[in-house]
Amino acid sequence: MQKSPYIYHGADVSYFSGKVRPALPHKSLWYREVIPNMKEIVARTGVAFIPVLMTPDGDAWQDTSDILDRLELAHPEPPLYPRTPVQRVAAYLIELYGDEIGILPGMHYRWSFPESTRKARVDFALGSGNREAANQFADRMATNGNILGVTEATAPAIEAHLRELLDALCAHFEAHRFLLGDAMSLADCGLMGPFYGHLFRDAVPERLLLDTAFRVCCWIERMNRPPLEQKGWLADDALAETLRPVLRVMADGVPLLVDAVASIDAWIDANPGVAPPRATGMLETRFRGTPLAMMCRPYTLWMVQRPLDAYRSLGEPERARVDDALAGTGWEQLLACRPRHRMRKRKNDLVVER
Repeated sequence: MQKSPYIYHGADVSYFSGKVRPALPHKSLWYREVIPNMKEIVARTGVAFIPVLMTPDGDAWQDTSDILDRLELAHPEPPLYPRTPVQRVAAYLIELYGDEIGILPGMHYRWSFPESTRKARVDFALGSGNREAANQFADRMATNGNILGVTEATAPAIEAHLRELLDALCAHFEAHRFLLGDAMSLADCGLMGPFYGHLFRDAVPERLLLDTAFRVCCWIERMNRPPLEQKGWLADDALAETLRPVLRVMADGVPLLVDAVASIDAWIDANPGVAPPRATGMLETRFRGTPLAMMCRPYTLWMVQRPLDAYRSLGEPERARVDDALAGTGWEQLLACRPRHRMRKRKNDLVVER
């Protein structure tokens, strides 16, 4: 039993706050969400990032994947992480999409449209009351759009991707309350990163979702207010047929991820013994056939390792089941990826395994 509440330093406008938040009520935890105290966060974690979860034992957890991993370990019921191979690998792949690819529509619809940008600037200021500081932060974030691949040239591909994804998700949520069936999972949490803080709350994409993706909006509401009765994931480690089109659209980002891994491997080869920076330069890649240049981050390799580790830990019969389940979705290229190097965490820093 908890001796005191978890304290969640998050924000509705924050991309990654939306990823962790649903896990707390899903697991019926005692928690309070507070306006982020950045001075405390930096003192406790060494970085100025949110969300951060302060535990009843006095620890400070930062990085959403680490937070969810630790919550699952500390509070295994009801589970978020599937324990069967197909659903487990699929959940990690969707989390990877949310973290690494969903950032494209998220950043585009926030910073490419003046109406969305104006609202975001106000949203940033609501917690602190300091509009000047909020505008300075917004200026930095708006600039980040270009280095994350969001430009006039890539906008048509990003918008087409989101429209197809919304259509596929709506068809899925007509039949299922969550991505893996009738219970929330890591997959749902991963997708909430782009879908709540950005797409559902920013001015322009909010209208898009409300007008064209009602079932997705219903899912977002379920995620933030999880139903008490959840019947579980699909039986026999199955993926719904309606999830396959969702996975196929998400796989638009697979070439980008594979190119990023190759670029990170090459940087490590060229810089032996050097601690990886937050970015190793610009990556030239493609998204839906459109040339795209974006900042290459070693963290991408750490995220790619999550589904690869889940997949490679399987015995041959289980791996074959995963291959059959995902055949034709476009994720085969990612599961066949063989990074030459490996990242691990040391506190909140990435280090290359030697």
